[in-house]
Amino acid sequence: MNLIDRYLLREWLKILALLLGATMGLLFMQALYNDFRDLIDLGAGVGDVVRYFAVSMPSYLSIVLPLSLLLSLLFVLSKMHRNNEIIAICGAGLNIFSTTRVLWLASVVCCGVSLLLNARVVPWSVEQSRRLYDGLQLRKEMQQAGSAGAGLVYSVTFDNVRQGHIWFINRYSRPLGRAYGATVSELDPRRREKTRLLAREARFDAARRAWIFTDGRELWFDPETGDLLRSVPFAEKTISRYTEDPELMLLIDRRPVDLSFFELRRIVDYFTVADYPRVTRYAVRYYGLLADTLGPLIIMAIAIPFSVSGVRVSPAVGVSKSIGLFFVYYVLLSLANVLGGEGMIEPLWAACAPNLAMIGIATWLFGRMR
Repeated sequence: MNLIDRYLLREWLKILALLLGATMGLLFMQALYNDFRDLIDLGAGVGDVVRYFAVSMPSYLSIVLPLSLLLSLLFVLSKMHRNNEIIAICGAGLNIFSTTRVLWLASVVCCGVSLLLNARVVPWSVEQSRRLYDGLQLRKEMQQAGSAGAGLVYSVTFDNVRQGHIWFINRYSRPLGRAYGATVSELDPRRREKTRLLAREARFDAARRAWIFTDGRELWFDPETGDLLRSVPFAEKTISRYTEDPELMLLIDRRPVDLSFFELRRIVDYFTVADYPRVTRYAVRYYGLLADTLGPLIIMAIAIPFSVSGVRVSPAVGVSKSIGLFFVYYVLLSLANVLGGEGMIEPLWAACAPNLAMIGIATWLFGRMR
């Protein structure tokens, strides 16, 4: 790196570090306001509270990084523009690409950091913080209702279109891994009921990849008329063709924004949009996290043209325009998520369209630069 590269990188990293610290501090205060009272109500001790926030705070990095990157770039480049340093550098024979090459290289590194955050750090943070919170909630429920009534999830439904199974579970106990009041209907290709299995209790044997039902009854129907053909009770029955994972059943009822990258990938890999239309919301979120890795490059392309605009233009004007364009990007992102979630466009295009639009705008802006 030459002298200009070192100077620009040093000034930018200082501002970036300050903004990261400030924004993380603000988000930490917001997290305290939102979760601290709930943790105390669940009987969390000092160690539990410290561990919860220490684990949950890394999940905010994916939100903080793009904003801090944009503001730090705008501040440093606008300061150089205001002090006529950009003019002096261009007068020395360097164009804007040669001047900001170290920032472009840094944005590529930030893309890798963003990918690492979305693929590893943030999923770990989301899953661990949720596990800690659920553990505290389970501990409180066990103190109040005992082990039998703790950690229950009510009214679990699951339509496995691929295998033709519809599940309804009255209550599912997470700590015990048992379903109470389970009903499973098998459908023919025309979605007509063939058999129905009712059981007082059921559990999933992960080693055998099969469900074991206890104290129930199996019913056979005529798909054409719906008439009951046969009814057979049983004390215990193992059915190997029922391979649905209960954890996956519980994931599909959560909001996409509450799931980690790994959990979203598991849902997208298991289902298809044709088999399960609800998966589109999860697919849009999954592909969106992958597309977010291009965010630093897009931010760089937005910040530079406006921050180093002509000498007769105030830096504040360029900064306001770039922030406005950044706002437009998030409006497009929200609109694409809605359209993708409703199935109006493909999930992959819903995730990529805002980024492609901003890349096109950035290319046009750089083409207009002198």
